[in-house]
Amino acid sequence: MTGSSLSGTDWLLEIGLMVLLLATMFHAFRLERALGILRRDRAALERLVVGFNDSTRQAEDGIARLHAAADGAGRQIARHVDQARSLKSDLEFLSERGEKIADRLADAVQQAKPYEGPGSAAAPVHDAAALRLLVPAPSLNLGKRDQANDQDSRPRSQAEKDLLRALRLAR
Repeated sequence: MTGSSLSGTDWLLEIGLMVLLLATMFHAFRLERALGILRRDRAALERLVVGFNDSTRQAEDGIARLHAAADGAGRQIARHVDQARSLKSDLEFLSERGEKIADRLADAVQQAKPYEGPGSAAAPVHDAAALRLLVPAPSLNLGKRDQANDQDSRPRSQAEKDLLRALRLAR
């Protein structure tokens, strides 16, 4: 074989190598372009990661502030609940006392003979001492306005009217 002549199989091998070399070059060119895009997007990705880290840090700070605010609100609500319990017990005590006093006054009014009006022949029978024991002294000393005018700015129930009439008669 001489140096200038190639056989048919050698030509085929040379052509096959050239095709493979062209395919390799084509893929290398595509890979280079993809790596260029990656390098360019890498900077954007780094900015994105930095922004994400900042957002995460701000969210953690916000959660800590919310937790502190919730703790403060919880303590304040607990104080209000304690005050409400105290007020509830005071109101229960006052309500019980008021009911007892109202019962005693109702009994005293029922025991009193009805008032028959001025100039009546029958004198009203009242136990003034019992009424003074049942009703505290300030409520027995009715003001001139109440004595002169039985009408107050608020409507009176029949029981209140009867009680005021019984107190005036007890004097």
